[in-house]
Amino acid sequence: MNYLEIINKCLVELNYKKVGNFQELVKNDHLKIKNILNIINAEICTFDNWNFLLRKKIITLPANTTEIINTINGKIHTLSIDGKKLNYSSDFESFLLSKVSDNKYSVLNDVLLLPKYNKEKTIDIIFYTNNFVKDIHENEKSRFENDTDISLIPEPFVEPLLVYGTCMKMKANPQYSKFSYWLNMYKENLATMRSKLCTDAQQSPYVVIKRD
Repeated sequence: MNYLEIINKCLVELNYKKVGNFQELVKNDHLKIKNILNIINAEICTFDNWNFLLRKKIITLPANTTEIINTINGKIHTLSIDGKKLNYSSDFESFLLSKVSDNKYSVLNDVLLLPKYNKEKTIDIIFYTNNFVKDIHENEKSRFENDTDISLIPEPFVEPLLVYGTCMKMKANPQYSKFSYWLNMYKENLATMRSKLCTDAQQSPYVVIKRD
């Protein structure tokens, strides 16, 4: 379901008139819905370490180099060199003072801090991407922009989560007649998605709802 289709679902749920094309979305409530959809999509994608956001990237570490620009657009899950996993350390000062073991890495602003090797190395990085949307050409990006853009949230969860979550934030009033219904449907679908997409049987679903 693309961006325009989701917007029209929201309009119907909110008892507004549907639009025929993206260019008709010019009213204040249209703009609010578009903005809230991006907020909800990002909130859901950052709610947990979802497998559908896992990506892999290979970076070259030059010989005798301990600092390289961090080109990872997301949160690092695993970083390995020569098949050996390096553990993350928050003690970046040790790297700057060259007092660190060869099984750790750190991050300082937009720089990766790594052990020094006398030969060029290949770094394998698995990470959770900060891109939550893709266009019709499968190019990933952070936000909905065009009518044909699609959320990375998998079916069948994308429609109820984005529609009910958006309607909930649009009204943002627990006394509104449909607010409780939207909230319950949102919570149920989020919990179900987390349960269905868990890769470890020890993981148990829970839901955190943020209200403005």
